[in-house]
Amino acid sequence: MRILLLTILLATLSQIANAQNLQLHYDFGDDRQMLTSTAELFKPDSCGSTFFFIDFDYGSKASDVEGISLGYWEIARELKFWEAPISINLEYNGGFGQFKATPFNGAYSINNAYLVGPSYSWNNANFSKGFTIKALYKYIKDKHDAAFQITGVWYMHFFSGKVTFSGFADFWREDNTFATKETSYVFLTEPQLWYNATKKLSVGGEIEISSNFGGNEGFMVNPTIGLKWTL
Repeated sequence: MRILLLTILLATLSQIANAQNLQLHYDFGDDRQMLTSTAELFKPDSCGSTFFFIDFDYGSKASDVEGISLGYWEIARELKFWEAPISINLEYNGGFGQFKATPFNGAYSINNAYLVGPSYSWNNANFSKGFTIKALYKYIKDKHDAAFQITGVWYMHFFSGKVTFSGFADFWREDNTFATKETSYVFLTEPQLWYNATKKLSVGGEIEISSNFGGNEGFMVNPTIGLKWTL
């Protein structure tokens, strides 16, 4: 079954011709034990930059789905027509998921979210390290007309580029109701560590650390092991 899923994954990702890297992770988290694919693109230009990623989860222990159990994507456009390091970030997030529920299957959507706000970026002279900080207004459809999100993104290359430490951290306002309580804030960070075996192939993984995220109350840690192919 995993060979079939990998074949579907490669066929799907081959259509995303401009993606800068493709990742395949195995998630060891409780009730997960699944494959996740990621296609990422970052493309700067004279008016700013474009970034997107697309995630697919291929089943999970909790969903009991054989196939794609979750699809999610984010796309962000940074606009900058000036020399200052501050740009304007425009962003969209959204997705859907499915699960088995006897006697019927179930499905759900991830609320569309629209974000806008200032973004500050810094890179050193040789682009071996850098970071971005964003302070964003966030509209979550059918949930919040006015919320916020603080985002940090970073990358660092070590040992002549053989090791890369990168990732992001998000903190945002979103009300969620769980069995025991209601929460108002969500935190998510996914630091990644890669050994760059060649210019194309990297071996490593990430640790997803979250609070009140993805329908799960409280603090969670979900490690992965992965491969990355840079195009």
